[in-house]
Amino acid sequence: MALSSSNALCHHSLPLSSTKHSLLAAAASHRANPGATTVEPPPLQERRTSCSINIPATLSNLLHLHLARTSDDSATHLRTPTAAPAGSNTPAFSPKEDISSLCQEIHGRGDWSTLLSPLHPWLRREIIKYGELAQATYNAFDFNPFSEFCGSCLYGRHRLLEKLGLARSGYTVSKYVYAMSHVELPRWLERSLHADAWSTDSNWMGYVAVSDDAESRRIGCRDIVVAWRGTVAPTEWFEDIQGKLEPLDGGHSEVKVEHGFLGVYTSKSERTRYNKTSASEQVMAEVRRLVSHYRQQGEEVSLTIAGHSLGGALALLNAYEAASTMPNLPVSVISFGAPRVGNEAFAERLKEMKVKVLRVVVKQDVVPKMPGILFNEGLKRFEGVTGTLEWVYTHAGVELGLDVKASPFLKHGGIDMAGFHNLETYLHLVDGFLSSGREFRSNAKRDVALVNKDSGMLREELQIPPCWSQVANKGMVCNAQGRWVKPTREAEDIPSPYREGAAMRSSPSQASPYREAAMQLQSSPSQAAVLGML
Repeated sequence: MALSSSNALCHHSLPLSSTKHSLLAAAASHRANPGATTVEPPPLQERRTSCSINIPATLSNLLHLHLARTSDDSATHLRTPTAAPAGSNTPAFSPKEDISSLCQEIHGRGDWSTLLSPLHPWLRREIIKYGELAQATYNAFDFNPFSEFCGSCLYGRHRLLEKLGLARSGYTVSKYVYAMSHVELPRWLERSLHADAWSTDSNWMGYVAVSDDAESRRIGCRDIVVAWRGTVAPTEWFEDIQGKLEPLDGGHSEVKVEHGFLGVYTSKSERTRYNKTSASEQVMAEVRRLVSHYRQQGEEVSLTIAGHSLGGALALLNAYEAASTMPNLPVSVISFGAPRVGNEAFAERLKEMKVKVLRVVVKQDVVPKMPGILFNEGLKRFEGVTGTLEWVYTHAGVELGLDVKASPFLKHGGIDMAGFHNLETYLHLVDGFLSSGREFRSNAKRDVALVNKDSGMLREELQIPPCWSQVANKGMVCNAQGRWVKPTREAEDIPSPYREGAAMRSSPSQASPYREAAMQLQSSPSQAAVLGML
């Protein structure tokens, strides 16, 4: 059955009662404010989207997805807003509070058991903070195939967060991370069509940042953040999925992770400019440097790893390596829409190493159900008969479950797979979440319009156009001679190769569990991986 793309779904209107229509019209009127100052968002490259997707009916049944659109009768019972979105003169963020008294709990002590139900407002704001740091990896990514810098970051690291409106986050970017893969990736890597492309092998995959003095005092520790980039939509998972589990060594041969994810994390080549060292080596070298620096100053240091989709998978691999090589470092993961990464032994080993994992999952999103649609942690109840199955995928950590139908501002009829998976949809739902079964939070402050930045998930009555984040004139500018040309980047925004200055060396105490696995990947034949549109 062919499903319409998110853009097509944007034009599907739902019948509304007169009362409901007036409520949504009132909500939309709050966005119209002629006296408000218009803030121009940072320039973003066009996103590549799929126009259609074919999903077998049997697969849809397995995923418990309802492909038929909601009938007219049921549509009239959709929940309506109890309050309009905040007006354009209202700040889109909450005042920062001193949360140092709950520092360890917010970073996962007790597996967030006292903070999730109901969701503590301090934890909510921290989840959104880390989500926005992960969203930055999309907002700053050069998707333009006609640019010689396609696949790189639009901005130099010194001004990345400022250009994206995240200067108030309290973090400073210290390192960019680049990735490649020896595994065949049909659609994951963005390629430039330019003859003088900056790289033919690598993509910008994220960054390492550290909290400044003020933010460190506010949260109660010096927080090192690794933000991993995913990809835009999940629509090609179904044809690219292989789900091959690869063993990890380092004394735990029963620990297995997905082959393609491991390839992205560990691949490197001396022939490349940006991946003479792997993403794993780049990140861990910087984390070790920062931990050593701040511990020498007598500070408490934590490591928080955030990622969406594929980025959430890489975050788990990163956390595993960090906990293995730096056992005294508190490590937590905040992931959004992340797939399963490894088997039960992998999840158990993370737990043994006290890695705290909070998985934010939207009920309607298919990506967290993969890989392992059939063979997953649900088979655990049969272990008395089958014994422990090392090839079964298992989620790690604690889940914060969200539901699109909880928001009165989102469309509830039909299916928009890219919209369900969109990170901005996730952040909107977190902002309004109180606890399961309770109404959407009426005083949510995050700008609702961000949901439609790259999707069409918002109700049409809100009068916010779908996919509104676009580059003027597709990036072309008119020069002084009246000719339309591609603009040149400022010098500080031109990517430069990753250089360590000297060959990386690790002492035996810092031996990585991924080293041998990476060597095996480099010598193995290319294989299709689960990275289509993660």
